[in-house]
Amino acid sequence: MAFSRLLPSRRLLSTLLHTPTPTPAATATTPFAHNCQPARFFSATRRAGPGAPRQRAADIGARARQLQSRRLWTYALTFGCAAGFVVTVLATFQDQLVFYLTPTDALARFATDPSKTRCRLGGLVLEGSVAHPSSSSSEIEFVVTDLITDVLVRYEGALPDLFREGHSVVVEGFLKPLTDDLRRDGAGRKVSDKAREGECFLQGTEVLAKHDEKYMPKEVGEAIERNKKQIEADAAAAAAAAEETAVVAADGAKANS
Repeated sequence: MAFSRLLPSRRLLSTLLHTPTPTPAATATTPFAHNCQPARFFSATRRAGPGAPRQRAADIGARARQLQSRRLWTYALTFGCAAGFVVTVLATFQDQLVFYLTPTDALARFATDPSKTRCRLGGLVLEGSVAHPSSSSSEIEFVVTDLITDVLVRYEGALPDLFREGHSVVVEGFLKPLTDDLRRDGAGRKVSDKAREGECFLQGTEVLAKHDEKYMPKEVGEAIERNKKQIEADAAAAAAAAEETAVVAADGAKANS
């Protein structure tokens, strides 16, 4: 009877001993828990390193310097293009300008740069210089003077009604070398001999005498006035020298007598 009571207890104990122990289910790990593990935390710290923020700051600074350099190059290139355009326009405009020149300035300019031939010659028409080079020629020639230098002018066409010898005139045209044929054309007319001794003459395209007989550009008028004063001063100096020479000669004659 006692054995029969112990039998269920033995069966229960045997069942408990042979039943496998359940394995605990794997718990999901969160990123925070994963990073909180000591080994992995320190390894991640070693990979990032304490200089990571500094590296990002250096990258931002390099990027800013690169943008600034590009901006400066853009400004420099734009300024260079604008300056080149302005210089080109001014050079072209200057080549197209027609300057008023006196005969003295015209000869000096031709001697310095014969390629710049276009000009407006201003001065006085030398009296007695207007003539036709030949009976068969349709050209008219005359001499423009600033009282010191004479320039021969050749012009084909009708002269303005206000054109007069001894009065001011402005002739637009091109300076050209004076050839031997032009020098020989004026043989026998001494009034133009001085002009034919120069290096160039003006091939006129237009004679400007449209306002009145006193019309003259300001710079040409000022140059002629200076030349007048210089001629007067030279004449006075020559007269004084001649008078002094005469006085010295008279004193010498008195001393000898």
